[in-house]
Amino acid sequence: MAEKAGVSPATVSRVSRGSTQVSPELRDRVLRVIEEHGYRPSHFGRALAEKRHGALGLVFPGLSGPYFSELIQGFESEALETGDQVFLLASHYRADTDAKVLDLAARVDGMAIHAGTVSEAAVEEVARQIRVVIMAGEAGPAQASVSTDNSTVGDLTRHLIVDHGYRRLAFVGHPEGSPDVTARWLAFLAAHREAGVEPPADPVRLGLAQSDGAIAARMLLDEGRPPEAVVCANDETALGLTLGALGRGLRVPEDIAITGFDDMPMAALVRPGLTTVRQPVRELATTTARLLHAPLTQKDGDTVLDTEPVLRGSCGCPDGATRPTARTGGDG
Repeated sequence: MAEKAGVSPATVSRVSRGSTQVSPELRDRVLRVIEEHGYRPSHFGRALAEKRHGALGLVFPGLSGPYFSELIQGFESEALETGDQVFLLASHYRADTDAKVLDLAARVDGMAIHAGTVSEAAVEEVARQIRVVIMAGEAGPAQASVSTDNSTVGDLTRHLIVDHGYRRLAFVGHPEGSPDVTARWLAFLAAHREAGVEPPADPVRLGLAQSDGAIAARMLLDEGRPPEAVVCANDETALGLTLGALGRGLRVPEDIAITGFDDMPMAALVRPGLTTVRQPVRELATTTARLLHAPLTQKDGDTVLDTEPVLRGSCGCPDGATRPTARTGGDG
């Protein structure tokens, strides 16, 4: 292409990038040749020349559900502002995830990895090559992390125990492999200790899909002495449990109180409204994308975004009730 236009390859590259460091005469000549021959610049050639790919990687365990949808939209909106492409990698907990992540690292300038998706060894190796930000977990060997405050589950649990007088509570969620669910389970336990109430020995270990909530309904409500209140690790599970309870002729919250986490749009639309914790999912994503543009050598550590309890009818409060009283101590 450069030979046909009678210019250097560097000039063709500058014109294709829209650089102003080219005279109008040369620009017109190169553009005419590009138009005549249908030339399209090579992304990989440009990346080699500029030592930048113009792309960011986003690694998740899976891409289904409103939580991940909101994260992707927030991340992509920030990438649009910087002109970056976004490459998505859904691991689905496959055994070859580490290898796929290392392969992706060769094609992007920075990578956001959802906590619990790949091994720490893989994170460390990628972080030596490009900038890595961990989402919903601690930075560890990565340059930075962005997460939301899961301890607010403790405020919600205390509200159920202290303000409503519930004593038999259950927690639905699988702590192993999910730093978020682990932190929420620990906050749930800490609230019981502070209130002097015996917690359940174990969580109901299920996933985060609405279908898991339906399974939880069978496990918790078809036995002789069901709990008075259930704290679910997310809203999808809570809504599945609510449907399961209503299908069994139980009333929410009169027969069983239910809470979630996320404050997805459906939480405010169902009746009774779902008591939950509102987390800034889009801000989590946009902050992560912004941090990926810092230098590789810059260590930003852990950023924790605030969350807020939202009280609605599913716990026994009127919709739009004020937030519960925050804790005064403890380790939740």
